[in-house]
Amino acid sequence: MLQQFNDLFNKSIYEFIGKYKIEYNSAKILKKDCLEIFEHYTNKQRKNMSYYEQIREITKNIPTTIVDFSIPRDKTSPPTQASSNFITNKEQGDWAEDLIFRAVNETSKNYVAVRYGKSDDLIAGEDGFDEFYNNFQDELYTIGKRPDLLIFKKDDFDEQLGFNISNLEHSQITDYVKKAIAGLEIRSSAFLIKKYEKEMNDRTDKYLNIAFEIKDKILSEYLDLLEHPKRKHYIEILNSINIDTIHSINFNRRGWYSTERLTQLTNLFKELKEAIKIIQKRDYLSITPKVEDLKVVYKWIETFNVPHFYFQVFFDKSYAISFKNILELITQPDKEGEYYEISKDVHNQNKTTIKINTKKTTEIAYKIDEPEHKSIRREMGRGRLLFYVTFDGGTAYLDIDNLKQLLNIDDF
Repeated sequence: MLQQFNDLFNKSIYEFIGKYKIEYNSAKILKKDCLEIFEHYTNKQRKNMSYYEQIREITKNIPTTIVDFSIPRDKTSPPTQASSNFITNKEQGDWAEDLIFRAVNETSKNYVAVRYGKSDDLIAGEDGFDEFYNNFQDELYTIGKRPDLLIFKKDDFDEQLGFNISNLEHSQITDYVKKAIAGLEIRSSAFLIKKYEKEMNDRTDKYLNIAFEIKDKILSEYLDLLEHPKRKHYIEILNSINIDTIHSINFNRRGWYSTERLTQLTNLFKELKEAIKIIQKRDYLSITPKVEDLKVVYKWIETFNVPHFYFQVFFDKSYAISFKNILELITQPDKEGEYYEISKDVHNQNKTTIKINTKKTTEIAYKIDEPEHKSIRREMGRGRLLFYVTFDGGTAYLDIDNLKQLLNIDDF
């Protein structure tokens, strides 16, 4: 919508000034004033929209190359068998869900967390799994993907239904679900984020020092070689490298070997290029919604008009972001790289995933006590054995102010 305004305004601004004989020092000032008025009324209009209507408006600005909401999501076939790694990841996800479930219910005076997402102990290869999986796909098509947890005001909590409505048919609880103030999709990641960030910061600092030392060495000891007309542009490139530009700078590296000093210069440029490449590597852990899930989350919001949020649980902290914010991010290509990246996830069947920088999200649990864990043996058909890890316990210490701000509530 904003881009449409810019295009229209740029086309007609001088006609507008002439027609109404408006005296402005510059068309730019007029545009700024009009844009502020436009944004004011756009924001006012959005406030009068339902949550679903706000989400629908944002989806119109998302490039179809990322996700096309006009095309229904394809149903998928059930997997034929599960692996030990898959079950361990499922167990870890179940633990993360339980962690947030307990943290809300043990901490809040005014709200209740209720289990809602479809779950079952069946795994691929066991009797009954295909039926469960196909019913799940049908529900995705009908109402969208249930978030793992729902948050209700205590006054709206139905004690008869209790704290787990995950196995109830959606037709039984449609009106009840619409009373929720939030749906939480809980993801987990087997990292200690504090240690990860420290090591990444140390790595970046190390290679920043290496890069700047190489840059200074080239300019101080090999400047005469760079004065050659075919190499002179490298002086400008080197001078442009600083702490603000090094994360995005890119240049082609040529090789010169006709003399010993030119060979040395070539090797220095190679080392500089390698150092910059490491500096530019992704150095953050992320909240990771799959692109294919955006459609089924959108469908659920369309059905129930309840705000939706993604929580990412690490083993020492937890972060969260609203679904609305996720959609807003992917309408802004200038934020790709710093705020998020879109890539194939080799750990998740090469599915396209949006990886959102946790540093740009909200810290929900400032500390997590790790759970107990143990190995489990599971016997499948034909005597096939699976060994995996289960998790139990642990405590999440919630940042109440951050959680209130995220969920847009005044109390907790």
